[in-house]
Formats: sequence, structure tokens, C-alpha cells
Amino acid sequence: MFSRLQYCGIITILALLFIACSPTEQVNETVKKESFRAPSYPLITIDPYTSAWSNTDQLFDAPVTHWTGKTHSLIGALKVDGEVYRFLGKEIIPPKVILPMANYEHWEASYTEKQPAVGWETTNFDDAGWETGKGAFGTSGMPALSTSWESKDIWVRRLFQLPAELGTEDIYLIYSHDDIFELYLNGEQLVKTEYEWHNNVLLKLDREKLKPGKENCIAVHCHNRTGGGYVDFGIIQERKQNEIFATAAIQNSVNITSTATIYNFTCGPVDLQLEFVSPLIPDNLDLLSRPVNYINYEIQASDNKKHNVQIYIETTPEWAVNDLSQEVELTAGAKENISWVKAGTVEQPVLQKKGDNIRIDWGYHYLATAEKPGTAIRIGDYLLSKQQFANNELPEVGVDKFTTKMSHSMPALVYTENMQEVSKQAKSGYVMLAYDDIESIQYFGDNLKAWWTKNGKVSITDALQAAVTERDEVLTSCRKIDDAVYAEALDAGGKNYAKLCELAFRQSIAAHKLVKDTKGNILFLSKENFSNGSIGTVDVTYPSAPLFLKYNPDLLKGMMNPIFYYSESGKWTKPFAAHDVGTYPLANGQTYGGDMPVEECGNMIILTTAIADAEGNADYAAGHWDVLTTWANYLMENGLDPENQLCTDDFAGHFAHNVNLSAKAIMGIAGYGKLAEMLGKNDIAEKYTSEAKQMAQEWMKMADDGDHYRLTFDKPETWSQKYNLVWDKLLNLGIFPEEVAQTEIKYYLTKQNKYGLPLDNRRTYTKSDWIIWTATLAADKETFQKFIDPLYEFVSETPDRVPMSDWYETPDAKQVGFQARSVVGGYFIKMLDE
Repeated sequence: MFSRLQYCGIITILALLFIACSPTEQVNETVKKESFRAPSYPLITIDPYTSAWSNTDQLFDAPVTHWTGKTHSLIGALKVDGEVYRFLGKEIIPPKVILPMANYEHWEASYTEKQPAVGWETTNFDDAGWETGKGAFGTSGMPALSTSWESKDIWVRRLFQLPAELGTEDIYLIYSHDDIFELYLNGEQLVKTEYEWHNNVLLKLDREKLKPGKENCIAVHCHNRTGGGYVDFGIIQERKQNEIFATAAIQNSVNITSTATIYNFTCGPVDLQLEFVSPLIPDNLDLLSRPVNYINYEIQASDNKKHNVQIYIETTPEWAVNDLSQEVELTAGAKENISWVKAGTVEQPVLQKKGDNIRIDWGYHYLATAEKPGTAIRIGDYLLSKQQFANNELPEVGVDKFTTKMSHSMPALVYTENMQEVSKQAKSGYVMLAYDDIESIQYFGDNLKAWWTKNGKVSITDALQAAVTERDEVLTSCRKIDDAVYAEALDAGGKNYAKLCELAFRQSIAAHKLVKDTKGNILFLSKENFSNGSIGTVDVTYPSAPLFLKYNPDLLKGMMNPIFYYSESGKWTKPFAAHDVGTYPLANGQTYGGDMPVEECGNMIILTTAIADAEGNADYAAGHWDVLTTWANYLMENGLDPENQLCTDDFAGHFAHNVNLSAKAIMGIAGYGKLAEMLGKNDIAEKYTSEAKQMAQEWMKMADDGDHYRLTFDKPETWSQKYNLVWDKLLNLGIFPEEVAQTEIKYYLTKQNKYGLPLDNRRTYTKSDWIIWTATLAADKETFQKFIDPLYEFVSETPDRVPMSDWYETPDAKQVGFQARSVVGGYFIKMLDE
């Protein structure tokens, strides 16, 4: 349950509250309105763990966050003739901690797991018979956990003394719970929930309920109905403090390409162009895997005068922890012409955590630069460094090493450049953000390093050096892929479609990790973001595949190889494909609670066929022929009228006689026939192709509902998107008559809502990837765009400012779930329609 929550520390969860205490001073209210507003803008995109986004229209309006919502602070400011303009991120003023939560400090309390006597919630209750423990309390795997709680119920009492003087600032109760929760302050109930779970909920306290200078008591009861259980709470107080970088720049524009997000600002009399570049070049695996992104900047005067200019860019160790309670160490270093500051946890629990809402807490986050006159990189204090920069007081030399807990004291990794006089002649520079994860993936017991390390032969300093040496070439490659993606998408589906593809590019690729197994086979392992954290999920690979089919099928092989190995090694013994190979980053075998037999068999065979079609040969299929045969036979026996089971849209629940799932099975059988034909197995090809055609005829009869085809064979007056039929068109299989798809397309156009086509008749929500697959069935570009335009409006108008969601409501554009997932690689499917 708790896995989907935003495990934000006190400082992070209060960001918006305490940022608001000192409003940003705007130089000018005029901000250029872009034609395309992304729900969130990708800034640093390396892999599922190093992935930072801006969730506001203006880059300086809120802190930069990881896709889970946790702050990954990234702040930038430009000083022009002594005046400081913030252009990136926003300062977070930490609150005063009156009663700590566990991510700040483990706290003592009395507790019992047996029903207590009446009055247990009052201050004077005698709890001498209770046990003593430290918070947080919860089930295994919960954050900042101290005391294990595995039963159904727990009662906790925490006595504390308040200072006599509390000041005038607002005071808040802050609490986390999973599941049913009640909380009392000095005997008065303040919180009572139903079956639900929340993290870091804020409740403003009435001062009259507190007893300054006297003993107080917070008492809670939590009932864990199912899954995880958790209890943590504390009290904090607003801290009024002005921002140091209070004046914001004027943002003139923002533009997204496949590999870059580019901003243009006015900072008083100078203009600043800022580029965040992620060199995710699909056909250059060494570069795609290199864990280094660039922040490029270019500054020039706008008034034909000379100006004294300095730039400041700062990150924090938040990039290298799962929770703010973890102790961190910062170290400064240099080698040849590269200097850096790195940050990581003292503990270094390599590959010890798994799950969805988890940040990496092993390895090291780097802020690095190529040394040149005027640049400096140092360890600093989060607030003091900004003050020193603003007042021209930054020390020439910083400390070499510093250890702390961020919940107590926030350090900073600080880069500056004194650009001195800037005129109409532009001056430029850059800084690099990198992450060395030491070990990336555990794969059936073997710890694997990232692809870029060449099995440990290439160090992070080598990677940084290469990023400097090859920078011009890298940026040229990025511009080429940017131009190619936009031009091809524009030609295939129009401007709105092209913009969607550009936004999807980095999101999809960076939701994977590229490694090799011990035999040298490519593995490109996805993380099922904002879902259940599964690794190598087949029905995530399936919708993601078009991007990789288009730009490098080897990456798709890397997504499929773990599933093939799982079956071929004998570790997975069922006659159908597995759902996944574990929970990220541990790929030791399926951890998903159920199977999707028809779904995953169909996915694996269809994608193998698509690879053969893209490469012009079936060599990859030949290497896995035995298991492909097993899966094809399973579809022959079980695919036409599927039993009650899940499909890729598992959020919709189990159901039988699924017409779209049946179409997938038929496509899988036909794909196997095509592969057999390409391998010269003509008798086999004839058998399976004929069977697929016969099944298609049966499908048409069973699913016929007049002017469309049904959701399930047994329920008339229902409908669903039949996106699986797209492979008949793309692979030229010739299984279904063309009028089947066009009948569906015509019907779908009558069912669209303001923000797109629902998934089926049962609910108004949809999946954005499937809309584009369905639209690709259209016979012409104009009809295709009728489906794309509402989807484009969803992306640009949704009120949910998170990395692009693929699951949303079509009437109001609100997110239902899912974000930052690789499945948006499916947007590229129209470009396979040649």
C-alpha cells in the first residue's frame, strides 16, 4: 500500500508551505505563453533513480523533484552587476522541529498490540504495563523504521514537554499512517480515518490544545487491514525567513526536444539561455548508458553595454538518499582537468532496497565541471552558500569532506563561474550532473554494473572526462536525433503528435537501466514506475516497444532477453511467459502476485516478430524457437476465448472472454507463422497462419455487435479499444479484413470525450499509449489526428503537474494513476506505419 506514497521528508513535504512565507519578487509579470505546456519538464534523465523534473510552467516557481515527488534540489542564480536573479528551482526554508518524526530522529514511546483499557488516549493514563520502543512503527520495508509491528493493531503513546514560549509562528501536527488511523492530543481526537494510507499529512494546531511548559501526550491507534502498516508523527513550527535568491528572472520561453529542455530568460540587462541535455542516443549504447547530463548556459547583454556577471548552480545530497534521515558524506575531488563534489550515504546499502517509491541510497551523486579560469566547485551550506554568493563572500577554497544528516543540516554541492564582463558577445559554459551507482542490477543472483563501466574497467572519472572531451560531438549527435524525431513524427502525424513524441522520448528511455549479464547479453531493464516497481515487466515492454523498434531493436531485445532466459533456464516452468523478473532493482524472478498467460505470450511473440520485421531477418527468433513454440501453442489452445484473467490493463481487474485480448492471441499466432516463414519452416508457417485466419473469422462472429465489436464475447452493447489489431497492419499479416479496423475507428469517433477516447464502455478513464495505437488503425492522417488532438489537450491542460501520466480521465484530464512510465515509448507506433 505505502509503496505508491510520496516518501517526502519534513523539509520536502513542507516546501510549498514554507516557500510561501517569502513571496518571490517578480521583475516583470509578463511571461511568454508557450503553445505547448508540458505537465512536467524533464531536466536530468539518466535512469529510474536519477530522474529530475520541473513541475511548473516557470522553472523558478517550485523546487525540482524526482518523479516520485521527492525534492531533488537544483537551484540556479545569475548575478548581474550585483543584482541576483534566480532562474532555476526554489529555496526551501526548513521548519523548526518541535517533536521529531522518525526521518529526523527516532523517537521513544510506549506501545501495545493488545486492546488497552478505557482512557488509554489521555495524558494521565498509566501505561506502565506497555512496552517501550522507538518510532517509526511498522511492517518490514517501511521508511525510517525502528520498531517492527506485524499484528493487526497497535496503540502508541508519546509523552513530551513543550517549551514555555512557542513563538507566534503557526504550529502543525504532521503524521503518516497505513491503514485505519486515529490520533488524540491530550485526550482530544484530532484525526480519524477510514481504510486509507497517507504520508506526512499536515494539520494546523489550535494553540489552546497545547500545554506549553507542561507534559503533553499524543496517543494513536492504527489498524492494518491488509498489506503494509505504519505509524509516525511529530510537531513542527513554521519558520519565517526571507529567501536569499528572492528576485526571479523573467522566463521568456521553454522548448522541449527529444534530448533537451531549453529555457530562455531575461535577467535584468542580460539574456540567459539554459539547456538541460540528456544524451540518450539509442544507437550509441555507451553514450546512452553514460550517467552524465549537461547543464549548458549562454549569456549575453541585451543593451549593448558591458555587465559584470557570475553564475551559481547548486544541488544537494537529496539526489543520493532514499530518506532525509540517512547520514551523508560529501567529498571534493579533482583529476586532470575535471573537478567535482560528490555526495552519498555513509551506509552505502548497495542493492539493499527494492520497490516503487524508492530512491537510490547507494553510489554517489556528482556535480562536476571542466576546470577553467573563473570556475569553482565546492562543498557548502544550503543557506550560507547563497548568502555568500549574493554578498561576494564565497571562500576561495572549501572543505574537502563533510558528514551530516540532512534532516539536521542541509549541505550543498556548489558550482560558480565568474564570467566577469559580458557584452553583446555571448559567453557560455556548462556544468555536469552525474551518478555512479557502483552496482546497478541484481540479475538472478549476480550483481551487474552499468553498461558504461565495461565490467568495471571504466570509472566515473573516466566517464566525466569522456563527457568533457567528447562534448561537442555529443551535442551534435543530440541535435541530429532531435531533428530526426521531430521531422519524422511531424510527417507521420502532425505537429501535436510530434510534440507528444518529443516529450515521451527521454521519459521512456530513462525508465530503464542498461547492463550486460555475465555472458555479455544486453539487458535493458524497465522499472514499472508509479505502479508496483516491477522490473522487466512484459506488459510494460509491449507498449514501450515502438520507440525502440524505430531507433534500435537491440534495446528491445535487451528488454525481452530476461523473460526468454527465465523460461529457457528452467527457472520459470509454466507453459506461458512470465509477467516480470522481480522488483526493481532485483531481477531474481517474478514477484507479481498473478499471471497473465495470454497477455504475456502474445506480447513476447508479437514483439519478436516486430524485431524480425525491423531487421529483415528472424535470427533473434531462431535463438529462442523452442520457447516461442511453447507459447504459440498455448495461444492456439487458450487464446480465442480467454478464461477469466488479467491483461495489461490489470487495473481494470480480471474478466473473461476479453475480445481485445483474443485479438492479441491471434496476432501472436500469426506472428509465429510469419517467423516460421522467414526461417524457411513453410509447413509450420502455413499451419499457424491458417489457424490465425480461421480464429479471426470466429472472432468476428463472436464479437459482432452491429456497428462495432464488443468488449467481451458474451456481453452485447459493450465496446473497447482494439489496439492489439494494429500489428495486423504494421506487420502486414493479412489476418483480419481491413473493414474490421475501420468499423472500429468509425465507432470510436462517436465515443470520444473532451480529452480523448475511453479505454472501454465501463469507465471514462483511458490509457494514452493505447489511444495512439488505436489511432494508428485509421486509414488516413486526418482521422489519426482526430484522436491525437484530444490527447494533446490532455497533456497540455491536465491539472496534475507530474511527469506525463498515461492513465487519466477523459472528461476532465485528471490523473488516475501512473506517471513517468516507459510505456509512452508507445507513442512512436505511428512512425512504424510505413
